[in-house]
Amino acid sequence: MFTFETKYLEWLSASEMHQATLNWYSELNFVKDEQLFFDDLIKSYTLQLINSNYFEDSKQLVERLNKFQEDTNQLIEVVKAHRNSLQILMDGINQLEEETAYKKEHKELALKLSEFKQAYHTFKTSFFEHIKTIMKEEKQQRLLD
Repeated sequence: MFTFETKYLEWLSASEMHQATLNWYSELNFVKDEQLFFDDLIKSYTLQLINSNYFEDSKQLVERLNKFQEDTNQLIEVVKAHRNSLQILMDGINQLEEETAYKKEHKELALKLSEFKQAYHTFKTSFFEHIKTIMKEEKQQRLLD
């Protein structure tokens, strides 16, 4: 997800940058769908999540999920705008400053998406561990009853 070697950016063609942008857009939309799944998990386990044993951790995870949802929506809009600006490189007009600025923006966006990916992966790991712990405890409670 969001794999992109930024040190080779200067050599990328407009077509390659366009494809990278389409991939980012697709991956961000997948993340958005994944976050809807997380929302459903939270709704399914609301009672367990608000249990006093898990409340603080649950609250923090829900807040982090909300922040990631906001960030994902913002990144989708940024990537969409970036994709629409690609015409600068493809219009056949020699606009060196604009083309350089677009390539710089592309590199910065690639770095931002890479950082987002790392932070989101860490969040997902902790989210699933938290839910897994709750599910195990619930299963043990049902076996005891």
